[in-house]
Amino acid sequence: MAHLDDLIATDIHAYLRAQENKSYLRFITCGSVDDGKSTLIGRLLYDSKLIYEDQLATIEKDSKKSGTQGDKIDLALLVDGLAAEREQGITIDVAYRFFSTEKRKFIVADTPGHVQYTRNMATGASTADVAVLLIDARYGVQEQTRRHAFIASLVGIRHVVVAVNKMDLLNFDQRTFNEIDASFREFASDLDFDEITCIPMSALDGDNVITPSKKTGWYSGPTLLSYLETADVESRSLDAPFRLPVQWVNRPNLDFRGFSGTIASGKIAVGDDVIVSPSGKRSTVKEIVTFDGNRKLARQDMAITLTLNDEIDISRGDVICKIDSPAEQADQFQAHVIWMAEQKLYPGREYLLKTTNKTVPVKVSKLKHRIDINDFSRVSANTLDLNEIGIVTMSLSAPIAFDPYSENRKTGAFILIDRQSHETIGAGMLDFSLRRAKNVVWQDQDVNKAARSEQKNQKPALLWFTGLSGSGKSTIANLVDKRLMDMGRHAYTLDGDNVRHGLNRDLNFSKADRIENIRRIGEVAKLMVDAGLITMASFISPYRAERQMARELLEEGEFIEIYVDTPLEVAESRDVKGLYARARAGEIKNFTGIDSEYQPPEEPEIVVDTVKMSAEDAADLVIAYLSERGFFNVDGA
Repeated sequence: MAHLDDLIATDIHAYLRAQENKSYLRFITCGSVDDGKSTLIGRLLYDSKLIYEDQLATIEKDSKKSGTQGDKIDLALLVDGLAAEREQGITIDVAYRFFSTEKRKFIVADTPGHVQYTRNMATGASTADVAVLLIDARYGVQEQTRRHAFIASLVGIRHVVVAVNKMDLLNFDQRTFNEIDASFREFASDLDFDEITCIPMSALDGDNVITPSKKTGWYSGPTLLSYLETADVESRSLDAPFRLPVQWVNRPNLDFRGFSGTIASGKIAVGDDVIVSPSGKRSTVKEIVTFDGNRKLARQDMAITLTLNDEIDISRGDVICKIDSPAEQADQFQAHVIWMAEQKLYPGREYLLKTTNKTVPVKVSKLKHRIDINDFSRVSANTLDLNEIGIVTMSLSAPIAFDPYSENRKTGAFILIDRQSHETIGAGMLDFSLRRAKNVVWQDQDVNKAARSEQKNQKPALLWFTGLSGSGKSTIANLVDKRLMDMGRHAYTLDGDNVRHGLNRDLNFSKADRIENIRRIGEVAKLMVDAGLITMASFISPYRAERQMARELLEEGEFIEIYVDTPLEVAESRDVKGLYARARAGEIKNFTGIDSEYQPPEEPEIVVDTVKMSAEDAADLVIAYLSERGFFNVDGA
């Protein structure tokens, strides 16, 4: 099976040493659908004699059942392992395969070409050193070819092989190859590739895959395998600054405390001075512990545990650096984002950001541009759809240690996670910190929320009334405000219609603007609560995520969600403004309950059933809730 069968049989230790000392290369195959990516990897494995006999027998059997090459063996089945992939004849998920030659070890990711699975391609590309971009010689450079090339450049791949495949269907026509070569190089001139190598080939028959083809006498360049065996991709990464994202604080007993993780970049030696980001604590390396014993030196991609000469506080998610090249830290960034979810990206909505081993809440503050992958132009946009790429600004809830992605692919990369479903919905690259944000610091004030609350003889709160249009939110909030006034309490009401005459007059009723509407109200309400007021906010606020965002702006117990539960037909019957009738007639778009969804609260503090309860009774219910929980001072109740 392998190229070193004799050595395995005669000296297994020598074979293992030979394998250990070989360099690694990670590469991906990408390109448009049906360009032959899976077949190419299958051909590499087959011609390298890296397939076990039982594997080969299985593939020969499966080729007769679900192959696409007639009587020939379908080599694509070596990597298309999902039933759906074999049924449809396309790659869906990323398939990773390991193989080695006498010169190098390889990990190859076969990525899908279909536009629906672009997110899977981006995942595979994120760890690759080389991209093998396939182009069907019959069709030339396609939109998905450009998209994959752009993503490969964006995620930091600097070496690309343009495999002009299926040349056998055009009798290996040199003119066609030259035209595709020139077309791709012209397109890619603005991308950050250090090297572009174009190879004419037939993955099906093996031409120029491992051995030079006699059918391309006009071509003098390398075969695919010879290029992969000699590509220099290591020199840059070993010169990068040392970064160890801490995955685990290793404390098996009282006498040992180490910090475990995989080295993201650079090298470290015993005795080196180190600094921890973001705390800034300093020490020196006492030991480098590995599974195979202690080492004097460790390098990128090694899993290690560091012990230090000083007892300093280090936690999971911190980054250990050499003292002469510490990582930056910031909580506001500009970044590129590849959107991977069916639901759109909306500026103002909160997500979770995960980078290395740290996860923090993040808000996409602004979508600056969407990138048109056809000409790399920047297009104005309010949202990002599935597979679109944009430039955003982000605000994190806490500083993180980072490097710009252009300098370090591991400490500059991140993913975005939906806070409710916990699905990965985006991947991104940190461009730079927003340095002006570092000059904006919180100004401490002698008169604080506690002092203002004591002066007013009450505990501040935000009463958040949510429900359909016509449910009675504003009526109940107004009654609560009057009762509080009669009781001598300090209160204020923020009403959905009223704020759109001033603060939010620039917003419409699209989903993106509705999210921004609630974000602004949450911030204003936070200031009012800080002033010691009992604040009413009466807004449809249809999305749970934004209500949760408003809740998290306040301290525990200050946010009181009041669900004014009114069935749609009842709310519609109270249509005093005629809004529902106009929405039914198509005159009003994005109207909640008609053509825009409402997400009811799952665990509100108070539920008001306006079918069974009058507005006056609902107001009494809210006042009783506040009284029972101590929001009113006993002497002033």
